Amino acid sequence: MSPPTVIKFKFRLYVAGDTQNSMQALANLRKFCQTYLADDYDIEVIDVFKEPCQTLDAGIFMTPTLVKLSPFPVLKIVGTLSQTEIILQALGLDARTE
Repeated sequence: MSPPTVIKFKFRLYVAGDTQNSMQALANLRKFCQTYLADDYDIEVIDVFKEPCQTLDAGIFMTPTLVKLSPFPVLKIVGTLSQTEIILQALGLDARTE
């Protein structure tokens, strides 16, 4: 019998340097992941000022923007990620936390 499949969440957070909203989004994302995903996640942070071409290629026009790369489907959430219930629902995690 094989071990259960572990879903690995991969996130990319686009931020605008160390602005207040960007730092708040990063702190909120880290807290969210630690609370609801244990060790089941990876976070990549992209500074739009340092990586403008990558940002435009990804279709990012506002910051902060969180992109859930996996599991499929890809999902974008704009804002400081302060509304936990909305993020849980958007990521389909509301059932996992009960």
